[in-house]
Amino acid sequence: MAHHTVKKGYSNLVNRLNKFPLGVPPSQLLYKILEMLFTEREAQQVAQLPIKPFSAAKAQKIWKLSESETRKTLNTLADHGLLVDIDRNGESVYVLPPPMAGFFEFSMMRLRKDIDQSILAELFYQYITVEEDFIKTLFTDGITQLGRTFVNETVLSEDNSLHVLDYERASEVIKTASAIGVGMCYCRHKKEHLGTACDAPMDICMTFNNTGGSLIKHGIAREVEVSEGLELLDQAYENNLVQFGENVQNKVNFICNCCGCCCEALIAARRFALMDPVHTTNFLPDVIESNCTGCGKCVEVCPVESITLISANNPAKIKQKLARVVEETCLGCGVCVRICTKNALRLKQRPKRVITPVNGAHKAVMMAIERGKLQNLIFDNQVLWNHRALAALIGVILRLPPVKQIFASDQIKSRYIGRLMQKMEDKQTR
Repeated sequence: MAHHTVKKGYSNLVNRLNKFPLGVPPSQLLYKILEMLFTEREAQQVAQLPIKPFSAAKAQKIWKLSESETRKTLNTLADHGLLVDIDRNGESVYVLPPPMAGFFEFSMMRLRKDIDQSILAELFYQYITVEEDFIKTLFTDGITQLGRTFVNETVLSEDNSLHVLDYERASEVIKTASAIGVGMCYCRHKKEHLGTACDAPMDICMTFNNTGGSLIKHGIAREVEVSEGLELLDQAYENNLVQFGENVQNKVNFICNCCGCCCEALIAARRFALMDPVHTTNFLPDVIESNCTGCGKCVEVCPVESITLISANNPAKIKQKLARVVEETCLGCGVCVRICTKNALRLKQRPKRVITPVNGAHKAVMMAIERGKLQNLIFDNQVLWNHRALAALIGVILRLPPVKQIFASDQIKSRYIGRLMQKMEDKQTR
């Protein structure tokens, strides 16, 4: 196969990236992307790093470099958005982000002169949109997905507001974040290089908390106050953009303001609609037929094509149309409700509440269980031969139908496993 001819450092990096719950299907295009983002030496070094957070001392021990050289390498990788560094009690702790949401996006969140972003944009388009294996793996494997939709808060009725939890509000994420960074929309920036971007605002996608703080520190995002963050959210509402954010309750790391034409999450939501690629809100639009004139504005604005026009079955007005919601594919974003000037749409609650993982550790464990990769989190670096053997054995066991069914249950994928992984993570970074 073609990827067997690539340099060993990049091959090792791909193997490491595929330890994540969300992996990267190998292809010649993927290796070209990695060659643009990493030197071969960097690829080999990153391939040796743990999935969970690690200290500079840990990296120094793995790489067998001096302390100064280790810190210089770590800082260079963070400057390029290939690592995220987190301040923990005055010390830097590093995390290898997945490709998405991670270093793929970070490479296009600002203008760069050290790489040709036009070529990179074309490679991303070919690998993600044309080849399709990556985006299908990213958005359709398992039940727990990368991201979730936030409801447009401007269209919530008084009754709706009573049923919206704080973590379901984008405004609350902004108000409670320890850091707020704003960068270029990766998707629209990529499409701009391809000559197909829409006219939606470019500098509007947000990162928060640990990730936001790192991207701000390294000039990948600019820091903003809560007031500007809320203004940008209002701007997104005015442009009928959908808020797509990290699928966790606590410490959300990103919210993208997405258009249906450029943004990969919404393209995936249309392409793989019946496979639930994006977690929805807890609402659905409800058509008030007596007010609907069939103007079609809601159809035009829906980013995932979940509204159609059907015959009103009115003998007196044969051509009259009514809006119809395709509930099976609707994200519940509320953009259609905002655009309707006839008060013919309102939000109603979904019959079954959508479950959101508590935090990043909880989400990672749920995704790993569903994708048969829990052993990679338990035996993270697999340096010892017995760790590698045990990981391989557990991987086989977890894929057996009865065990897989047990581990996929809500009880096993509870917040308690997430807490356990968080404790293991904290222990490793000491």
